[in-house]
Amino acid sequence: MPPLNYFVVESPDDVGRRAYERVAGDVLQDLDLIKVIDRLHIYVDPKIPIFVAAGVLRHMPRAIYLGDFANVKRGDTEIVLDIGDETYLAPLLRVLWEIYGKENVEQPDRFTIVLPAGMAGEEDLEQVVVADPSETLHKDVIYAMQYMAPEGFKVRRQYIREGKFYYVASEDTLPDDVVERWVMPLFEKMGVTL
Repeated sequence: MPPLNYFVVESPDDVGRRAYERVAGDVLQDLDLIKVIDRLHIYVDPKIPIFVAAGVLRHMPRAIYLGDFANVKRGDTEIVLDIGDETYLAPLLRVLWEIYGKENVEQPDRFTIVLPAGMAGEEDLEQVVVADPSETLHKDVIYAMQYMAPEGFKVRRQYIREGKFYYVASEDTLPDDVVERWVMPLFEKMGVTL
């Protein structure tokens, strides 16, 4: 597992800072996020009170398309999907049932799916998104930040887009300028613009 290229925890309380370094490291390790987060800067000030985490993700995994793991053979009366890798078979079936109806999806064996020909959208079968790993990754990153934030810091603002994320939490109402005041400086310290 590659280590984070940048990992800093800032706090006016040095004992708290060291504790948060351990907590953040353990959470990232436990949730297996060290390999997907490239840079992370955390600022914690219990006197304000505020917890701010800003980070950059490594290259995001791309969506998995039906054409990535199955061949589509079109016939006059049926379309046969020849599954080359059954890793995504269960999500594929759920997607096909949603699009074409469960009654129109036949599975004679674990490597074959048969659809009737002439169904709307069949021309784009190879481009059907079966799984998008980035969706679960985004949830995992936000969950990790929630887990790292101090107990009781229930007022929060979060953002994750285009490989960048931030998470701000407090006991108190967050000011309107929280991003400009606390988040942007952390990104600047990492050499990144939001």
